Amino acid sequence: MRNLLYISILLILAGCHYSTPQHEVLEEAQCLLHEDPTAAWSKLNSVDVSEFQDSATMARWALLYSEAMVVNHITAPTDTIVNIAIDYYRFNNQTDEYQKALRLKALNQSTNDTDALATALYLQKEKEFFLYKERVKREQLIFIGLVILLIAAGVIVWMRQRLKLQTLRNDALMAEAFSFKNQIETSKGDVTRLESKLHSLLENRFALIDSLCQTYYETQGTKAERKAIIDKVKNEIESVRTDSLAKLEQTVNDCRDNILLNVKNTYPDLKKEDYQLLVYLASGLSTRTISLLLCESIDVIYKRKSRLKSRLKEKVAPTYPDILSIF
Repeated sequence: MRNLLYISILLILAGCHYSTPQHEVLEEAQCLLHEDPTAAWSKLNSVDVSEFQDSATMARWALLYSEAMVVNHITAPTDTIVNIAIDYYRFNNQTDEYQKALRLKALNQSTNDTDALATALYLQKEKEFFLYKERVKREQLIFIGLVILLIAAGVIVWMRQRLKLQTLRNDALMAEAFSFKNQIETSKGDVTRLESKLHSLLENRFALIDSLCQTYYETQGTKAERKAIIDKVKNEIESVRTDSLAKLEQTVNDCRDNILLNVKNTYPDLKKEDYQLLVYLASGLSTRTISLLLCESIDVIYKRKSRLKSRLKEKVAPTYPDILSIF
């Protein structure tokens, strides 16, 4: 497509810059017109009118040719040639040349001399003029065709460029949609995991309530009632102390965007006892509950909690400021 565009442009430029030597012949004929009218007439007849490249040259030749006929006292069989000059100069508002052409037309009509050779030459030039008109019309059609071809080629290139840009935009949108799809699937997985975790917590809570109620029902009205309930509660507390830390840690990470995992990665030197305290705090357990789980007094838990907060504020909070929300 680009090669076709280049060829068309070259053809147009070549047509615009193409020139012929007819102008020199016209200059010589004009100089000879009054010195040697016969030679001027001969030169004007030697020009192939059908090869002229523009209407201005044609009009000048027609004006000189009509003047040469008048100077040589030759009668024009028709007004075709002089009318070429009249029509051109009238259309282009060249008053002097237009008036001169009108005078020559009148003088040609007043001349009575006829010459068979001159008439034949005149008719030959008239035929060449018609050939010129046909060629100009054909060239105009070719030029219009080339312009249309260039416009069509430009439109095609523009449409292809637009299509390419649209394809790039579509690819970008598809990539973005695919990314959103992955995020949604990840979020759905997180939600599913949290729902599962919530169901597990509820089941454990209901199982604990059911177990306590069952113990209370079985021992109700007996001396061992209070002791049985207390023993049951102690057993549950011991179970949480020994077996539930990993579950609590995983639950907190799932529900709070891996907050405990971030602490481990940022502050690997954190003591095991302090990390256990942090897990209980992140789980939302009260100070009294934590004191029972750690077998320490409430005052000790408050002091440990304060020291832990200071260390995390220094080591972890600059990277993960949400850690302080645990306290």
